[in-house]
Amino acid sequence: MHWSMNTLPLPPYVELGVRSLSGLLWTVLLLFLWHCYRMGSDLPIPGHTHSGKLKSSSRRSMLSRSGSCIGTKCSARSKLSRSDQITPFISMETVEDEEQGQSYLTPVLSHALFPAQASAEAKKLYTALQEYAKRYSWVGMGRIHKGLREQVRLNDLSAIQKPHLFFLPDVPSVPFFPRDAHRHDIEVLEANYPAILAEFKAVYQRGIDSKSGWTSLGPKGQAVFSLYSAGVCVAGNCRSCPCTYRTLLSLRTFISSNSLGSAGFWLLGPGATLGSSYGPTNTRLRCHLLQTPPLCELVVGGEPQCWSEGHCLLVDDSFLHTVSHKPPDSGPRVILSVDLWHPNVAAAERQALDFMFSPDQ
Repeated sequence: MHWSMNTLPLPPYVELGVRSLSGLLWTVLLLFLWHCYRMGSDLPIPGHTHSGKLKSSSRRSMLSRSGSCIGTKCSARSKLSRSDQITPFISMETVEDEEQGQSYLTPVLSHALFPAQASAEAKKLYTALQEYAKRYSWVGMGRIHKGLREQVRLNDLSAIQKPHLFFLPDVPSVPFFPRDAHRHDIEVLEANYPAILAEFKAVYQRGIDSKSGWTSLGPKGQAVFSLYSAGVCVAGNCRSCPCTYRTLLSLRTFISSNSLGSAGFWLLGPGATLGSSYGPTNTRLRCHLLQTPPLCELVVGGEPQCWSEGHCLLVDDSFLHTVSHKPPDSGPRVILSVDLWHPNVAAAERQALDFMFSPDQ
């Protein structure tokens, strides 16, 4: 049978003209613009949020500062004070700090001046931190910012832990750290102990003088053969100890890019004692390796400890520490000292500290 299209029932339709279709499109566009406006007006206010969530307490306090806007359609954001108009790249560190009313970055947000009594070095570091945040972000910089502002107060206190250059707050610390804090790096160093010891003996037998790469530090038989000094590789000494140099490069947490990090062989003559002192910062740990005669003692934070040949010792030298080499008839005490990052210093903080303490600064 032959079917014709004219015999099929078709649904009714409305024929739209050009003017009707244009009006429909304008209506849809206006609805879309109104939707965007409403979504934009409901955005959280910068500086009073955490992880995209507006806290009701912050909202209420902000509204109370902006005037009597409850029950009206006035915009709270339009009446923010100058201190509340925060640049977008600054973010609060934690909800807990915000609830306590004092955040790491509160001085930044309130435009508070840096303490006038701060040292020239602290002001220089603060300028470097501002430059770093301008290039990258303030995110993760809360503890560093707080540490720079509180360094003045720390220097005035009598404490068992008082780094004289930079203190990072809220870092859990003890005078001696367990091996698990840097297990990988410790195992690498101890595995290469025979080769490191052989290279030390070779440079030691050449003589302790500046022509052989040694630096004398005083009349107590103290000298250092630097491989890295203040974040800078000592090329000639590294060429004399190629295995030790390659071992340093294989470490995951070795501080090799800023002036807080060093590595080298340290000698202390028999019968000598090094007086009490503080290290420059609590953002690092010093790893000691090699051999020492018996009765050599290291006291850190009031806790005595002895070295064990071929085994690493992790020390936080930001604590008050002394070194004594009592036996006058024994050989010198020798250690390979390597500066490693403190395990509680985050990656973003390490990057910022590398920038602030760059050897070129």
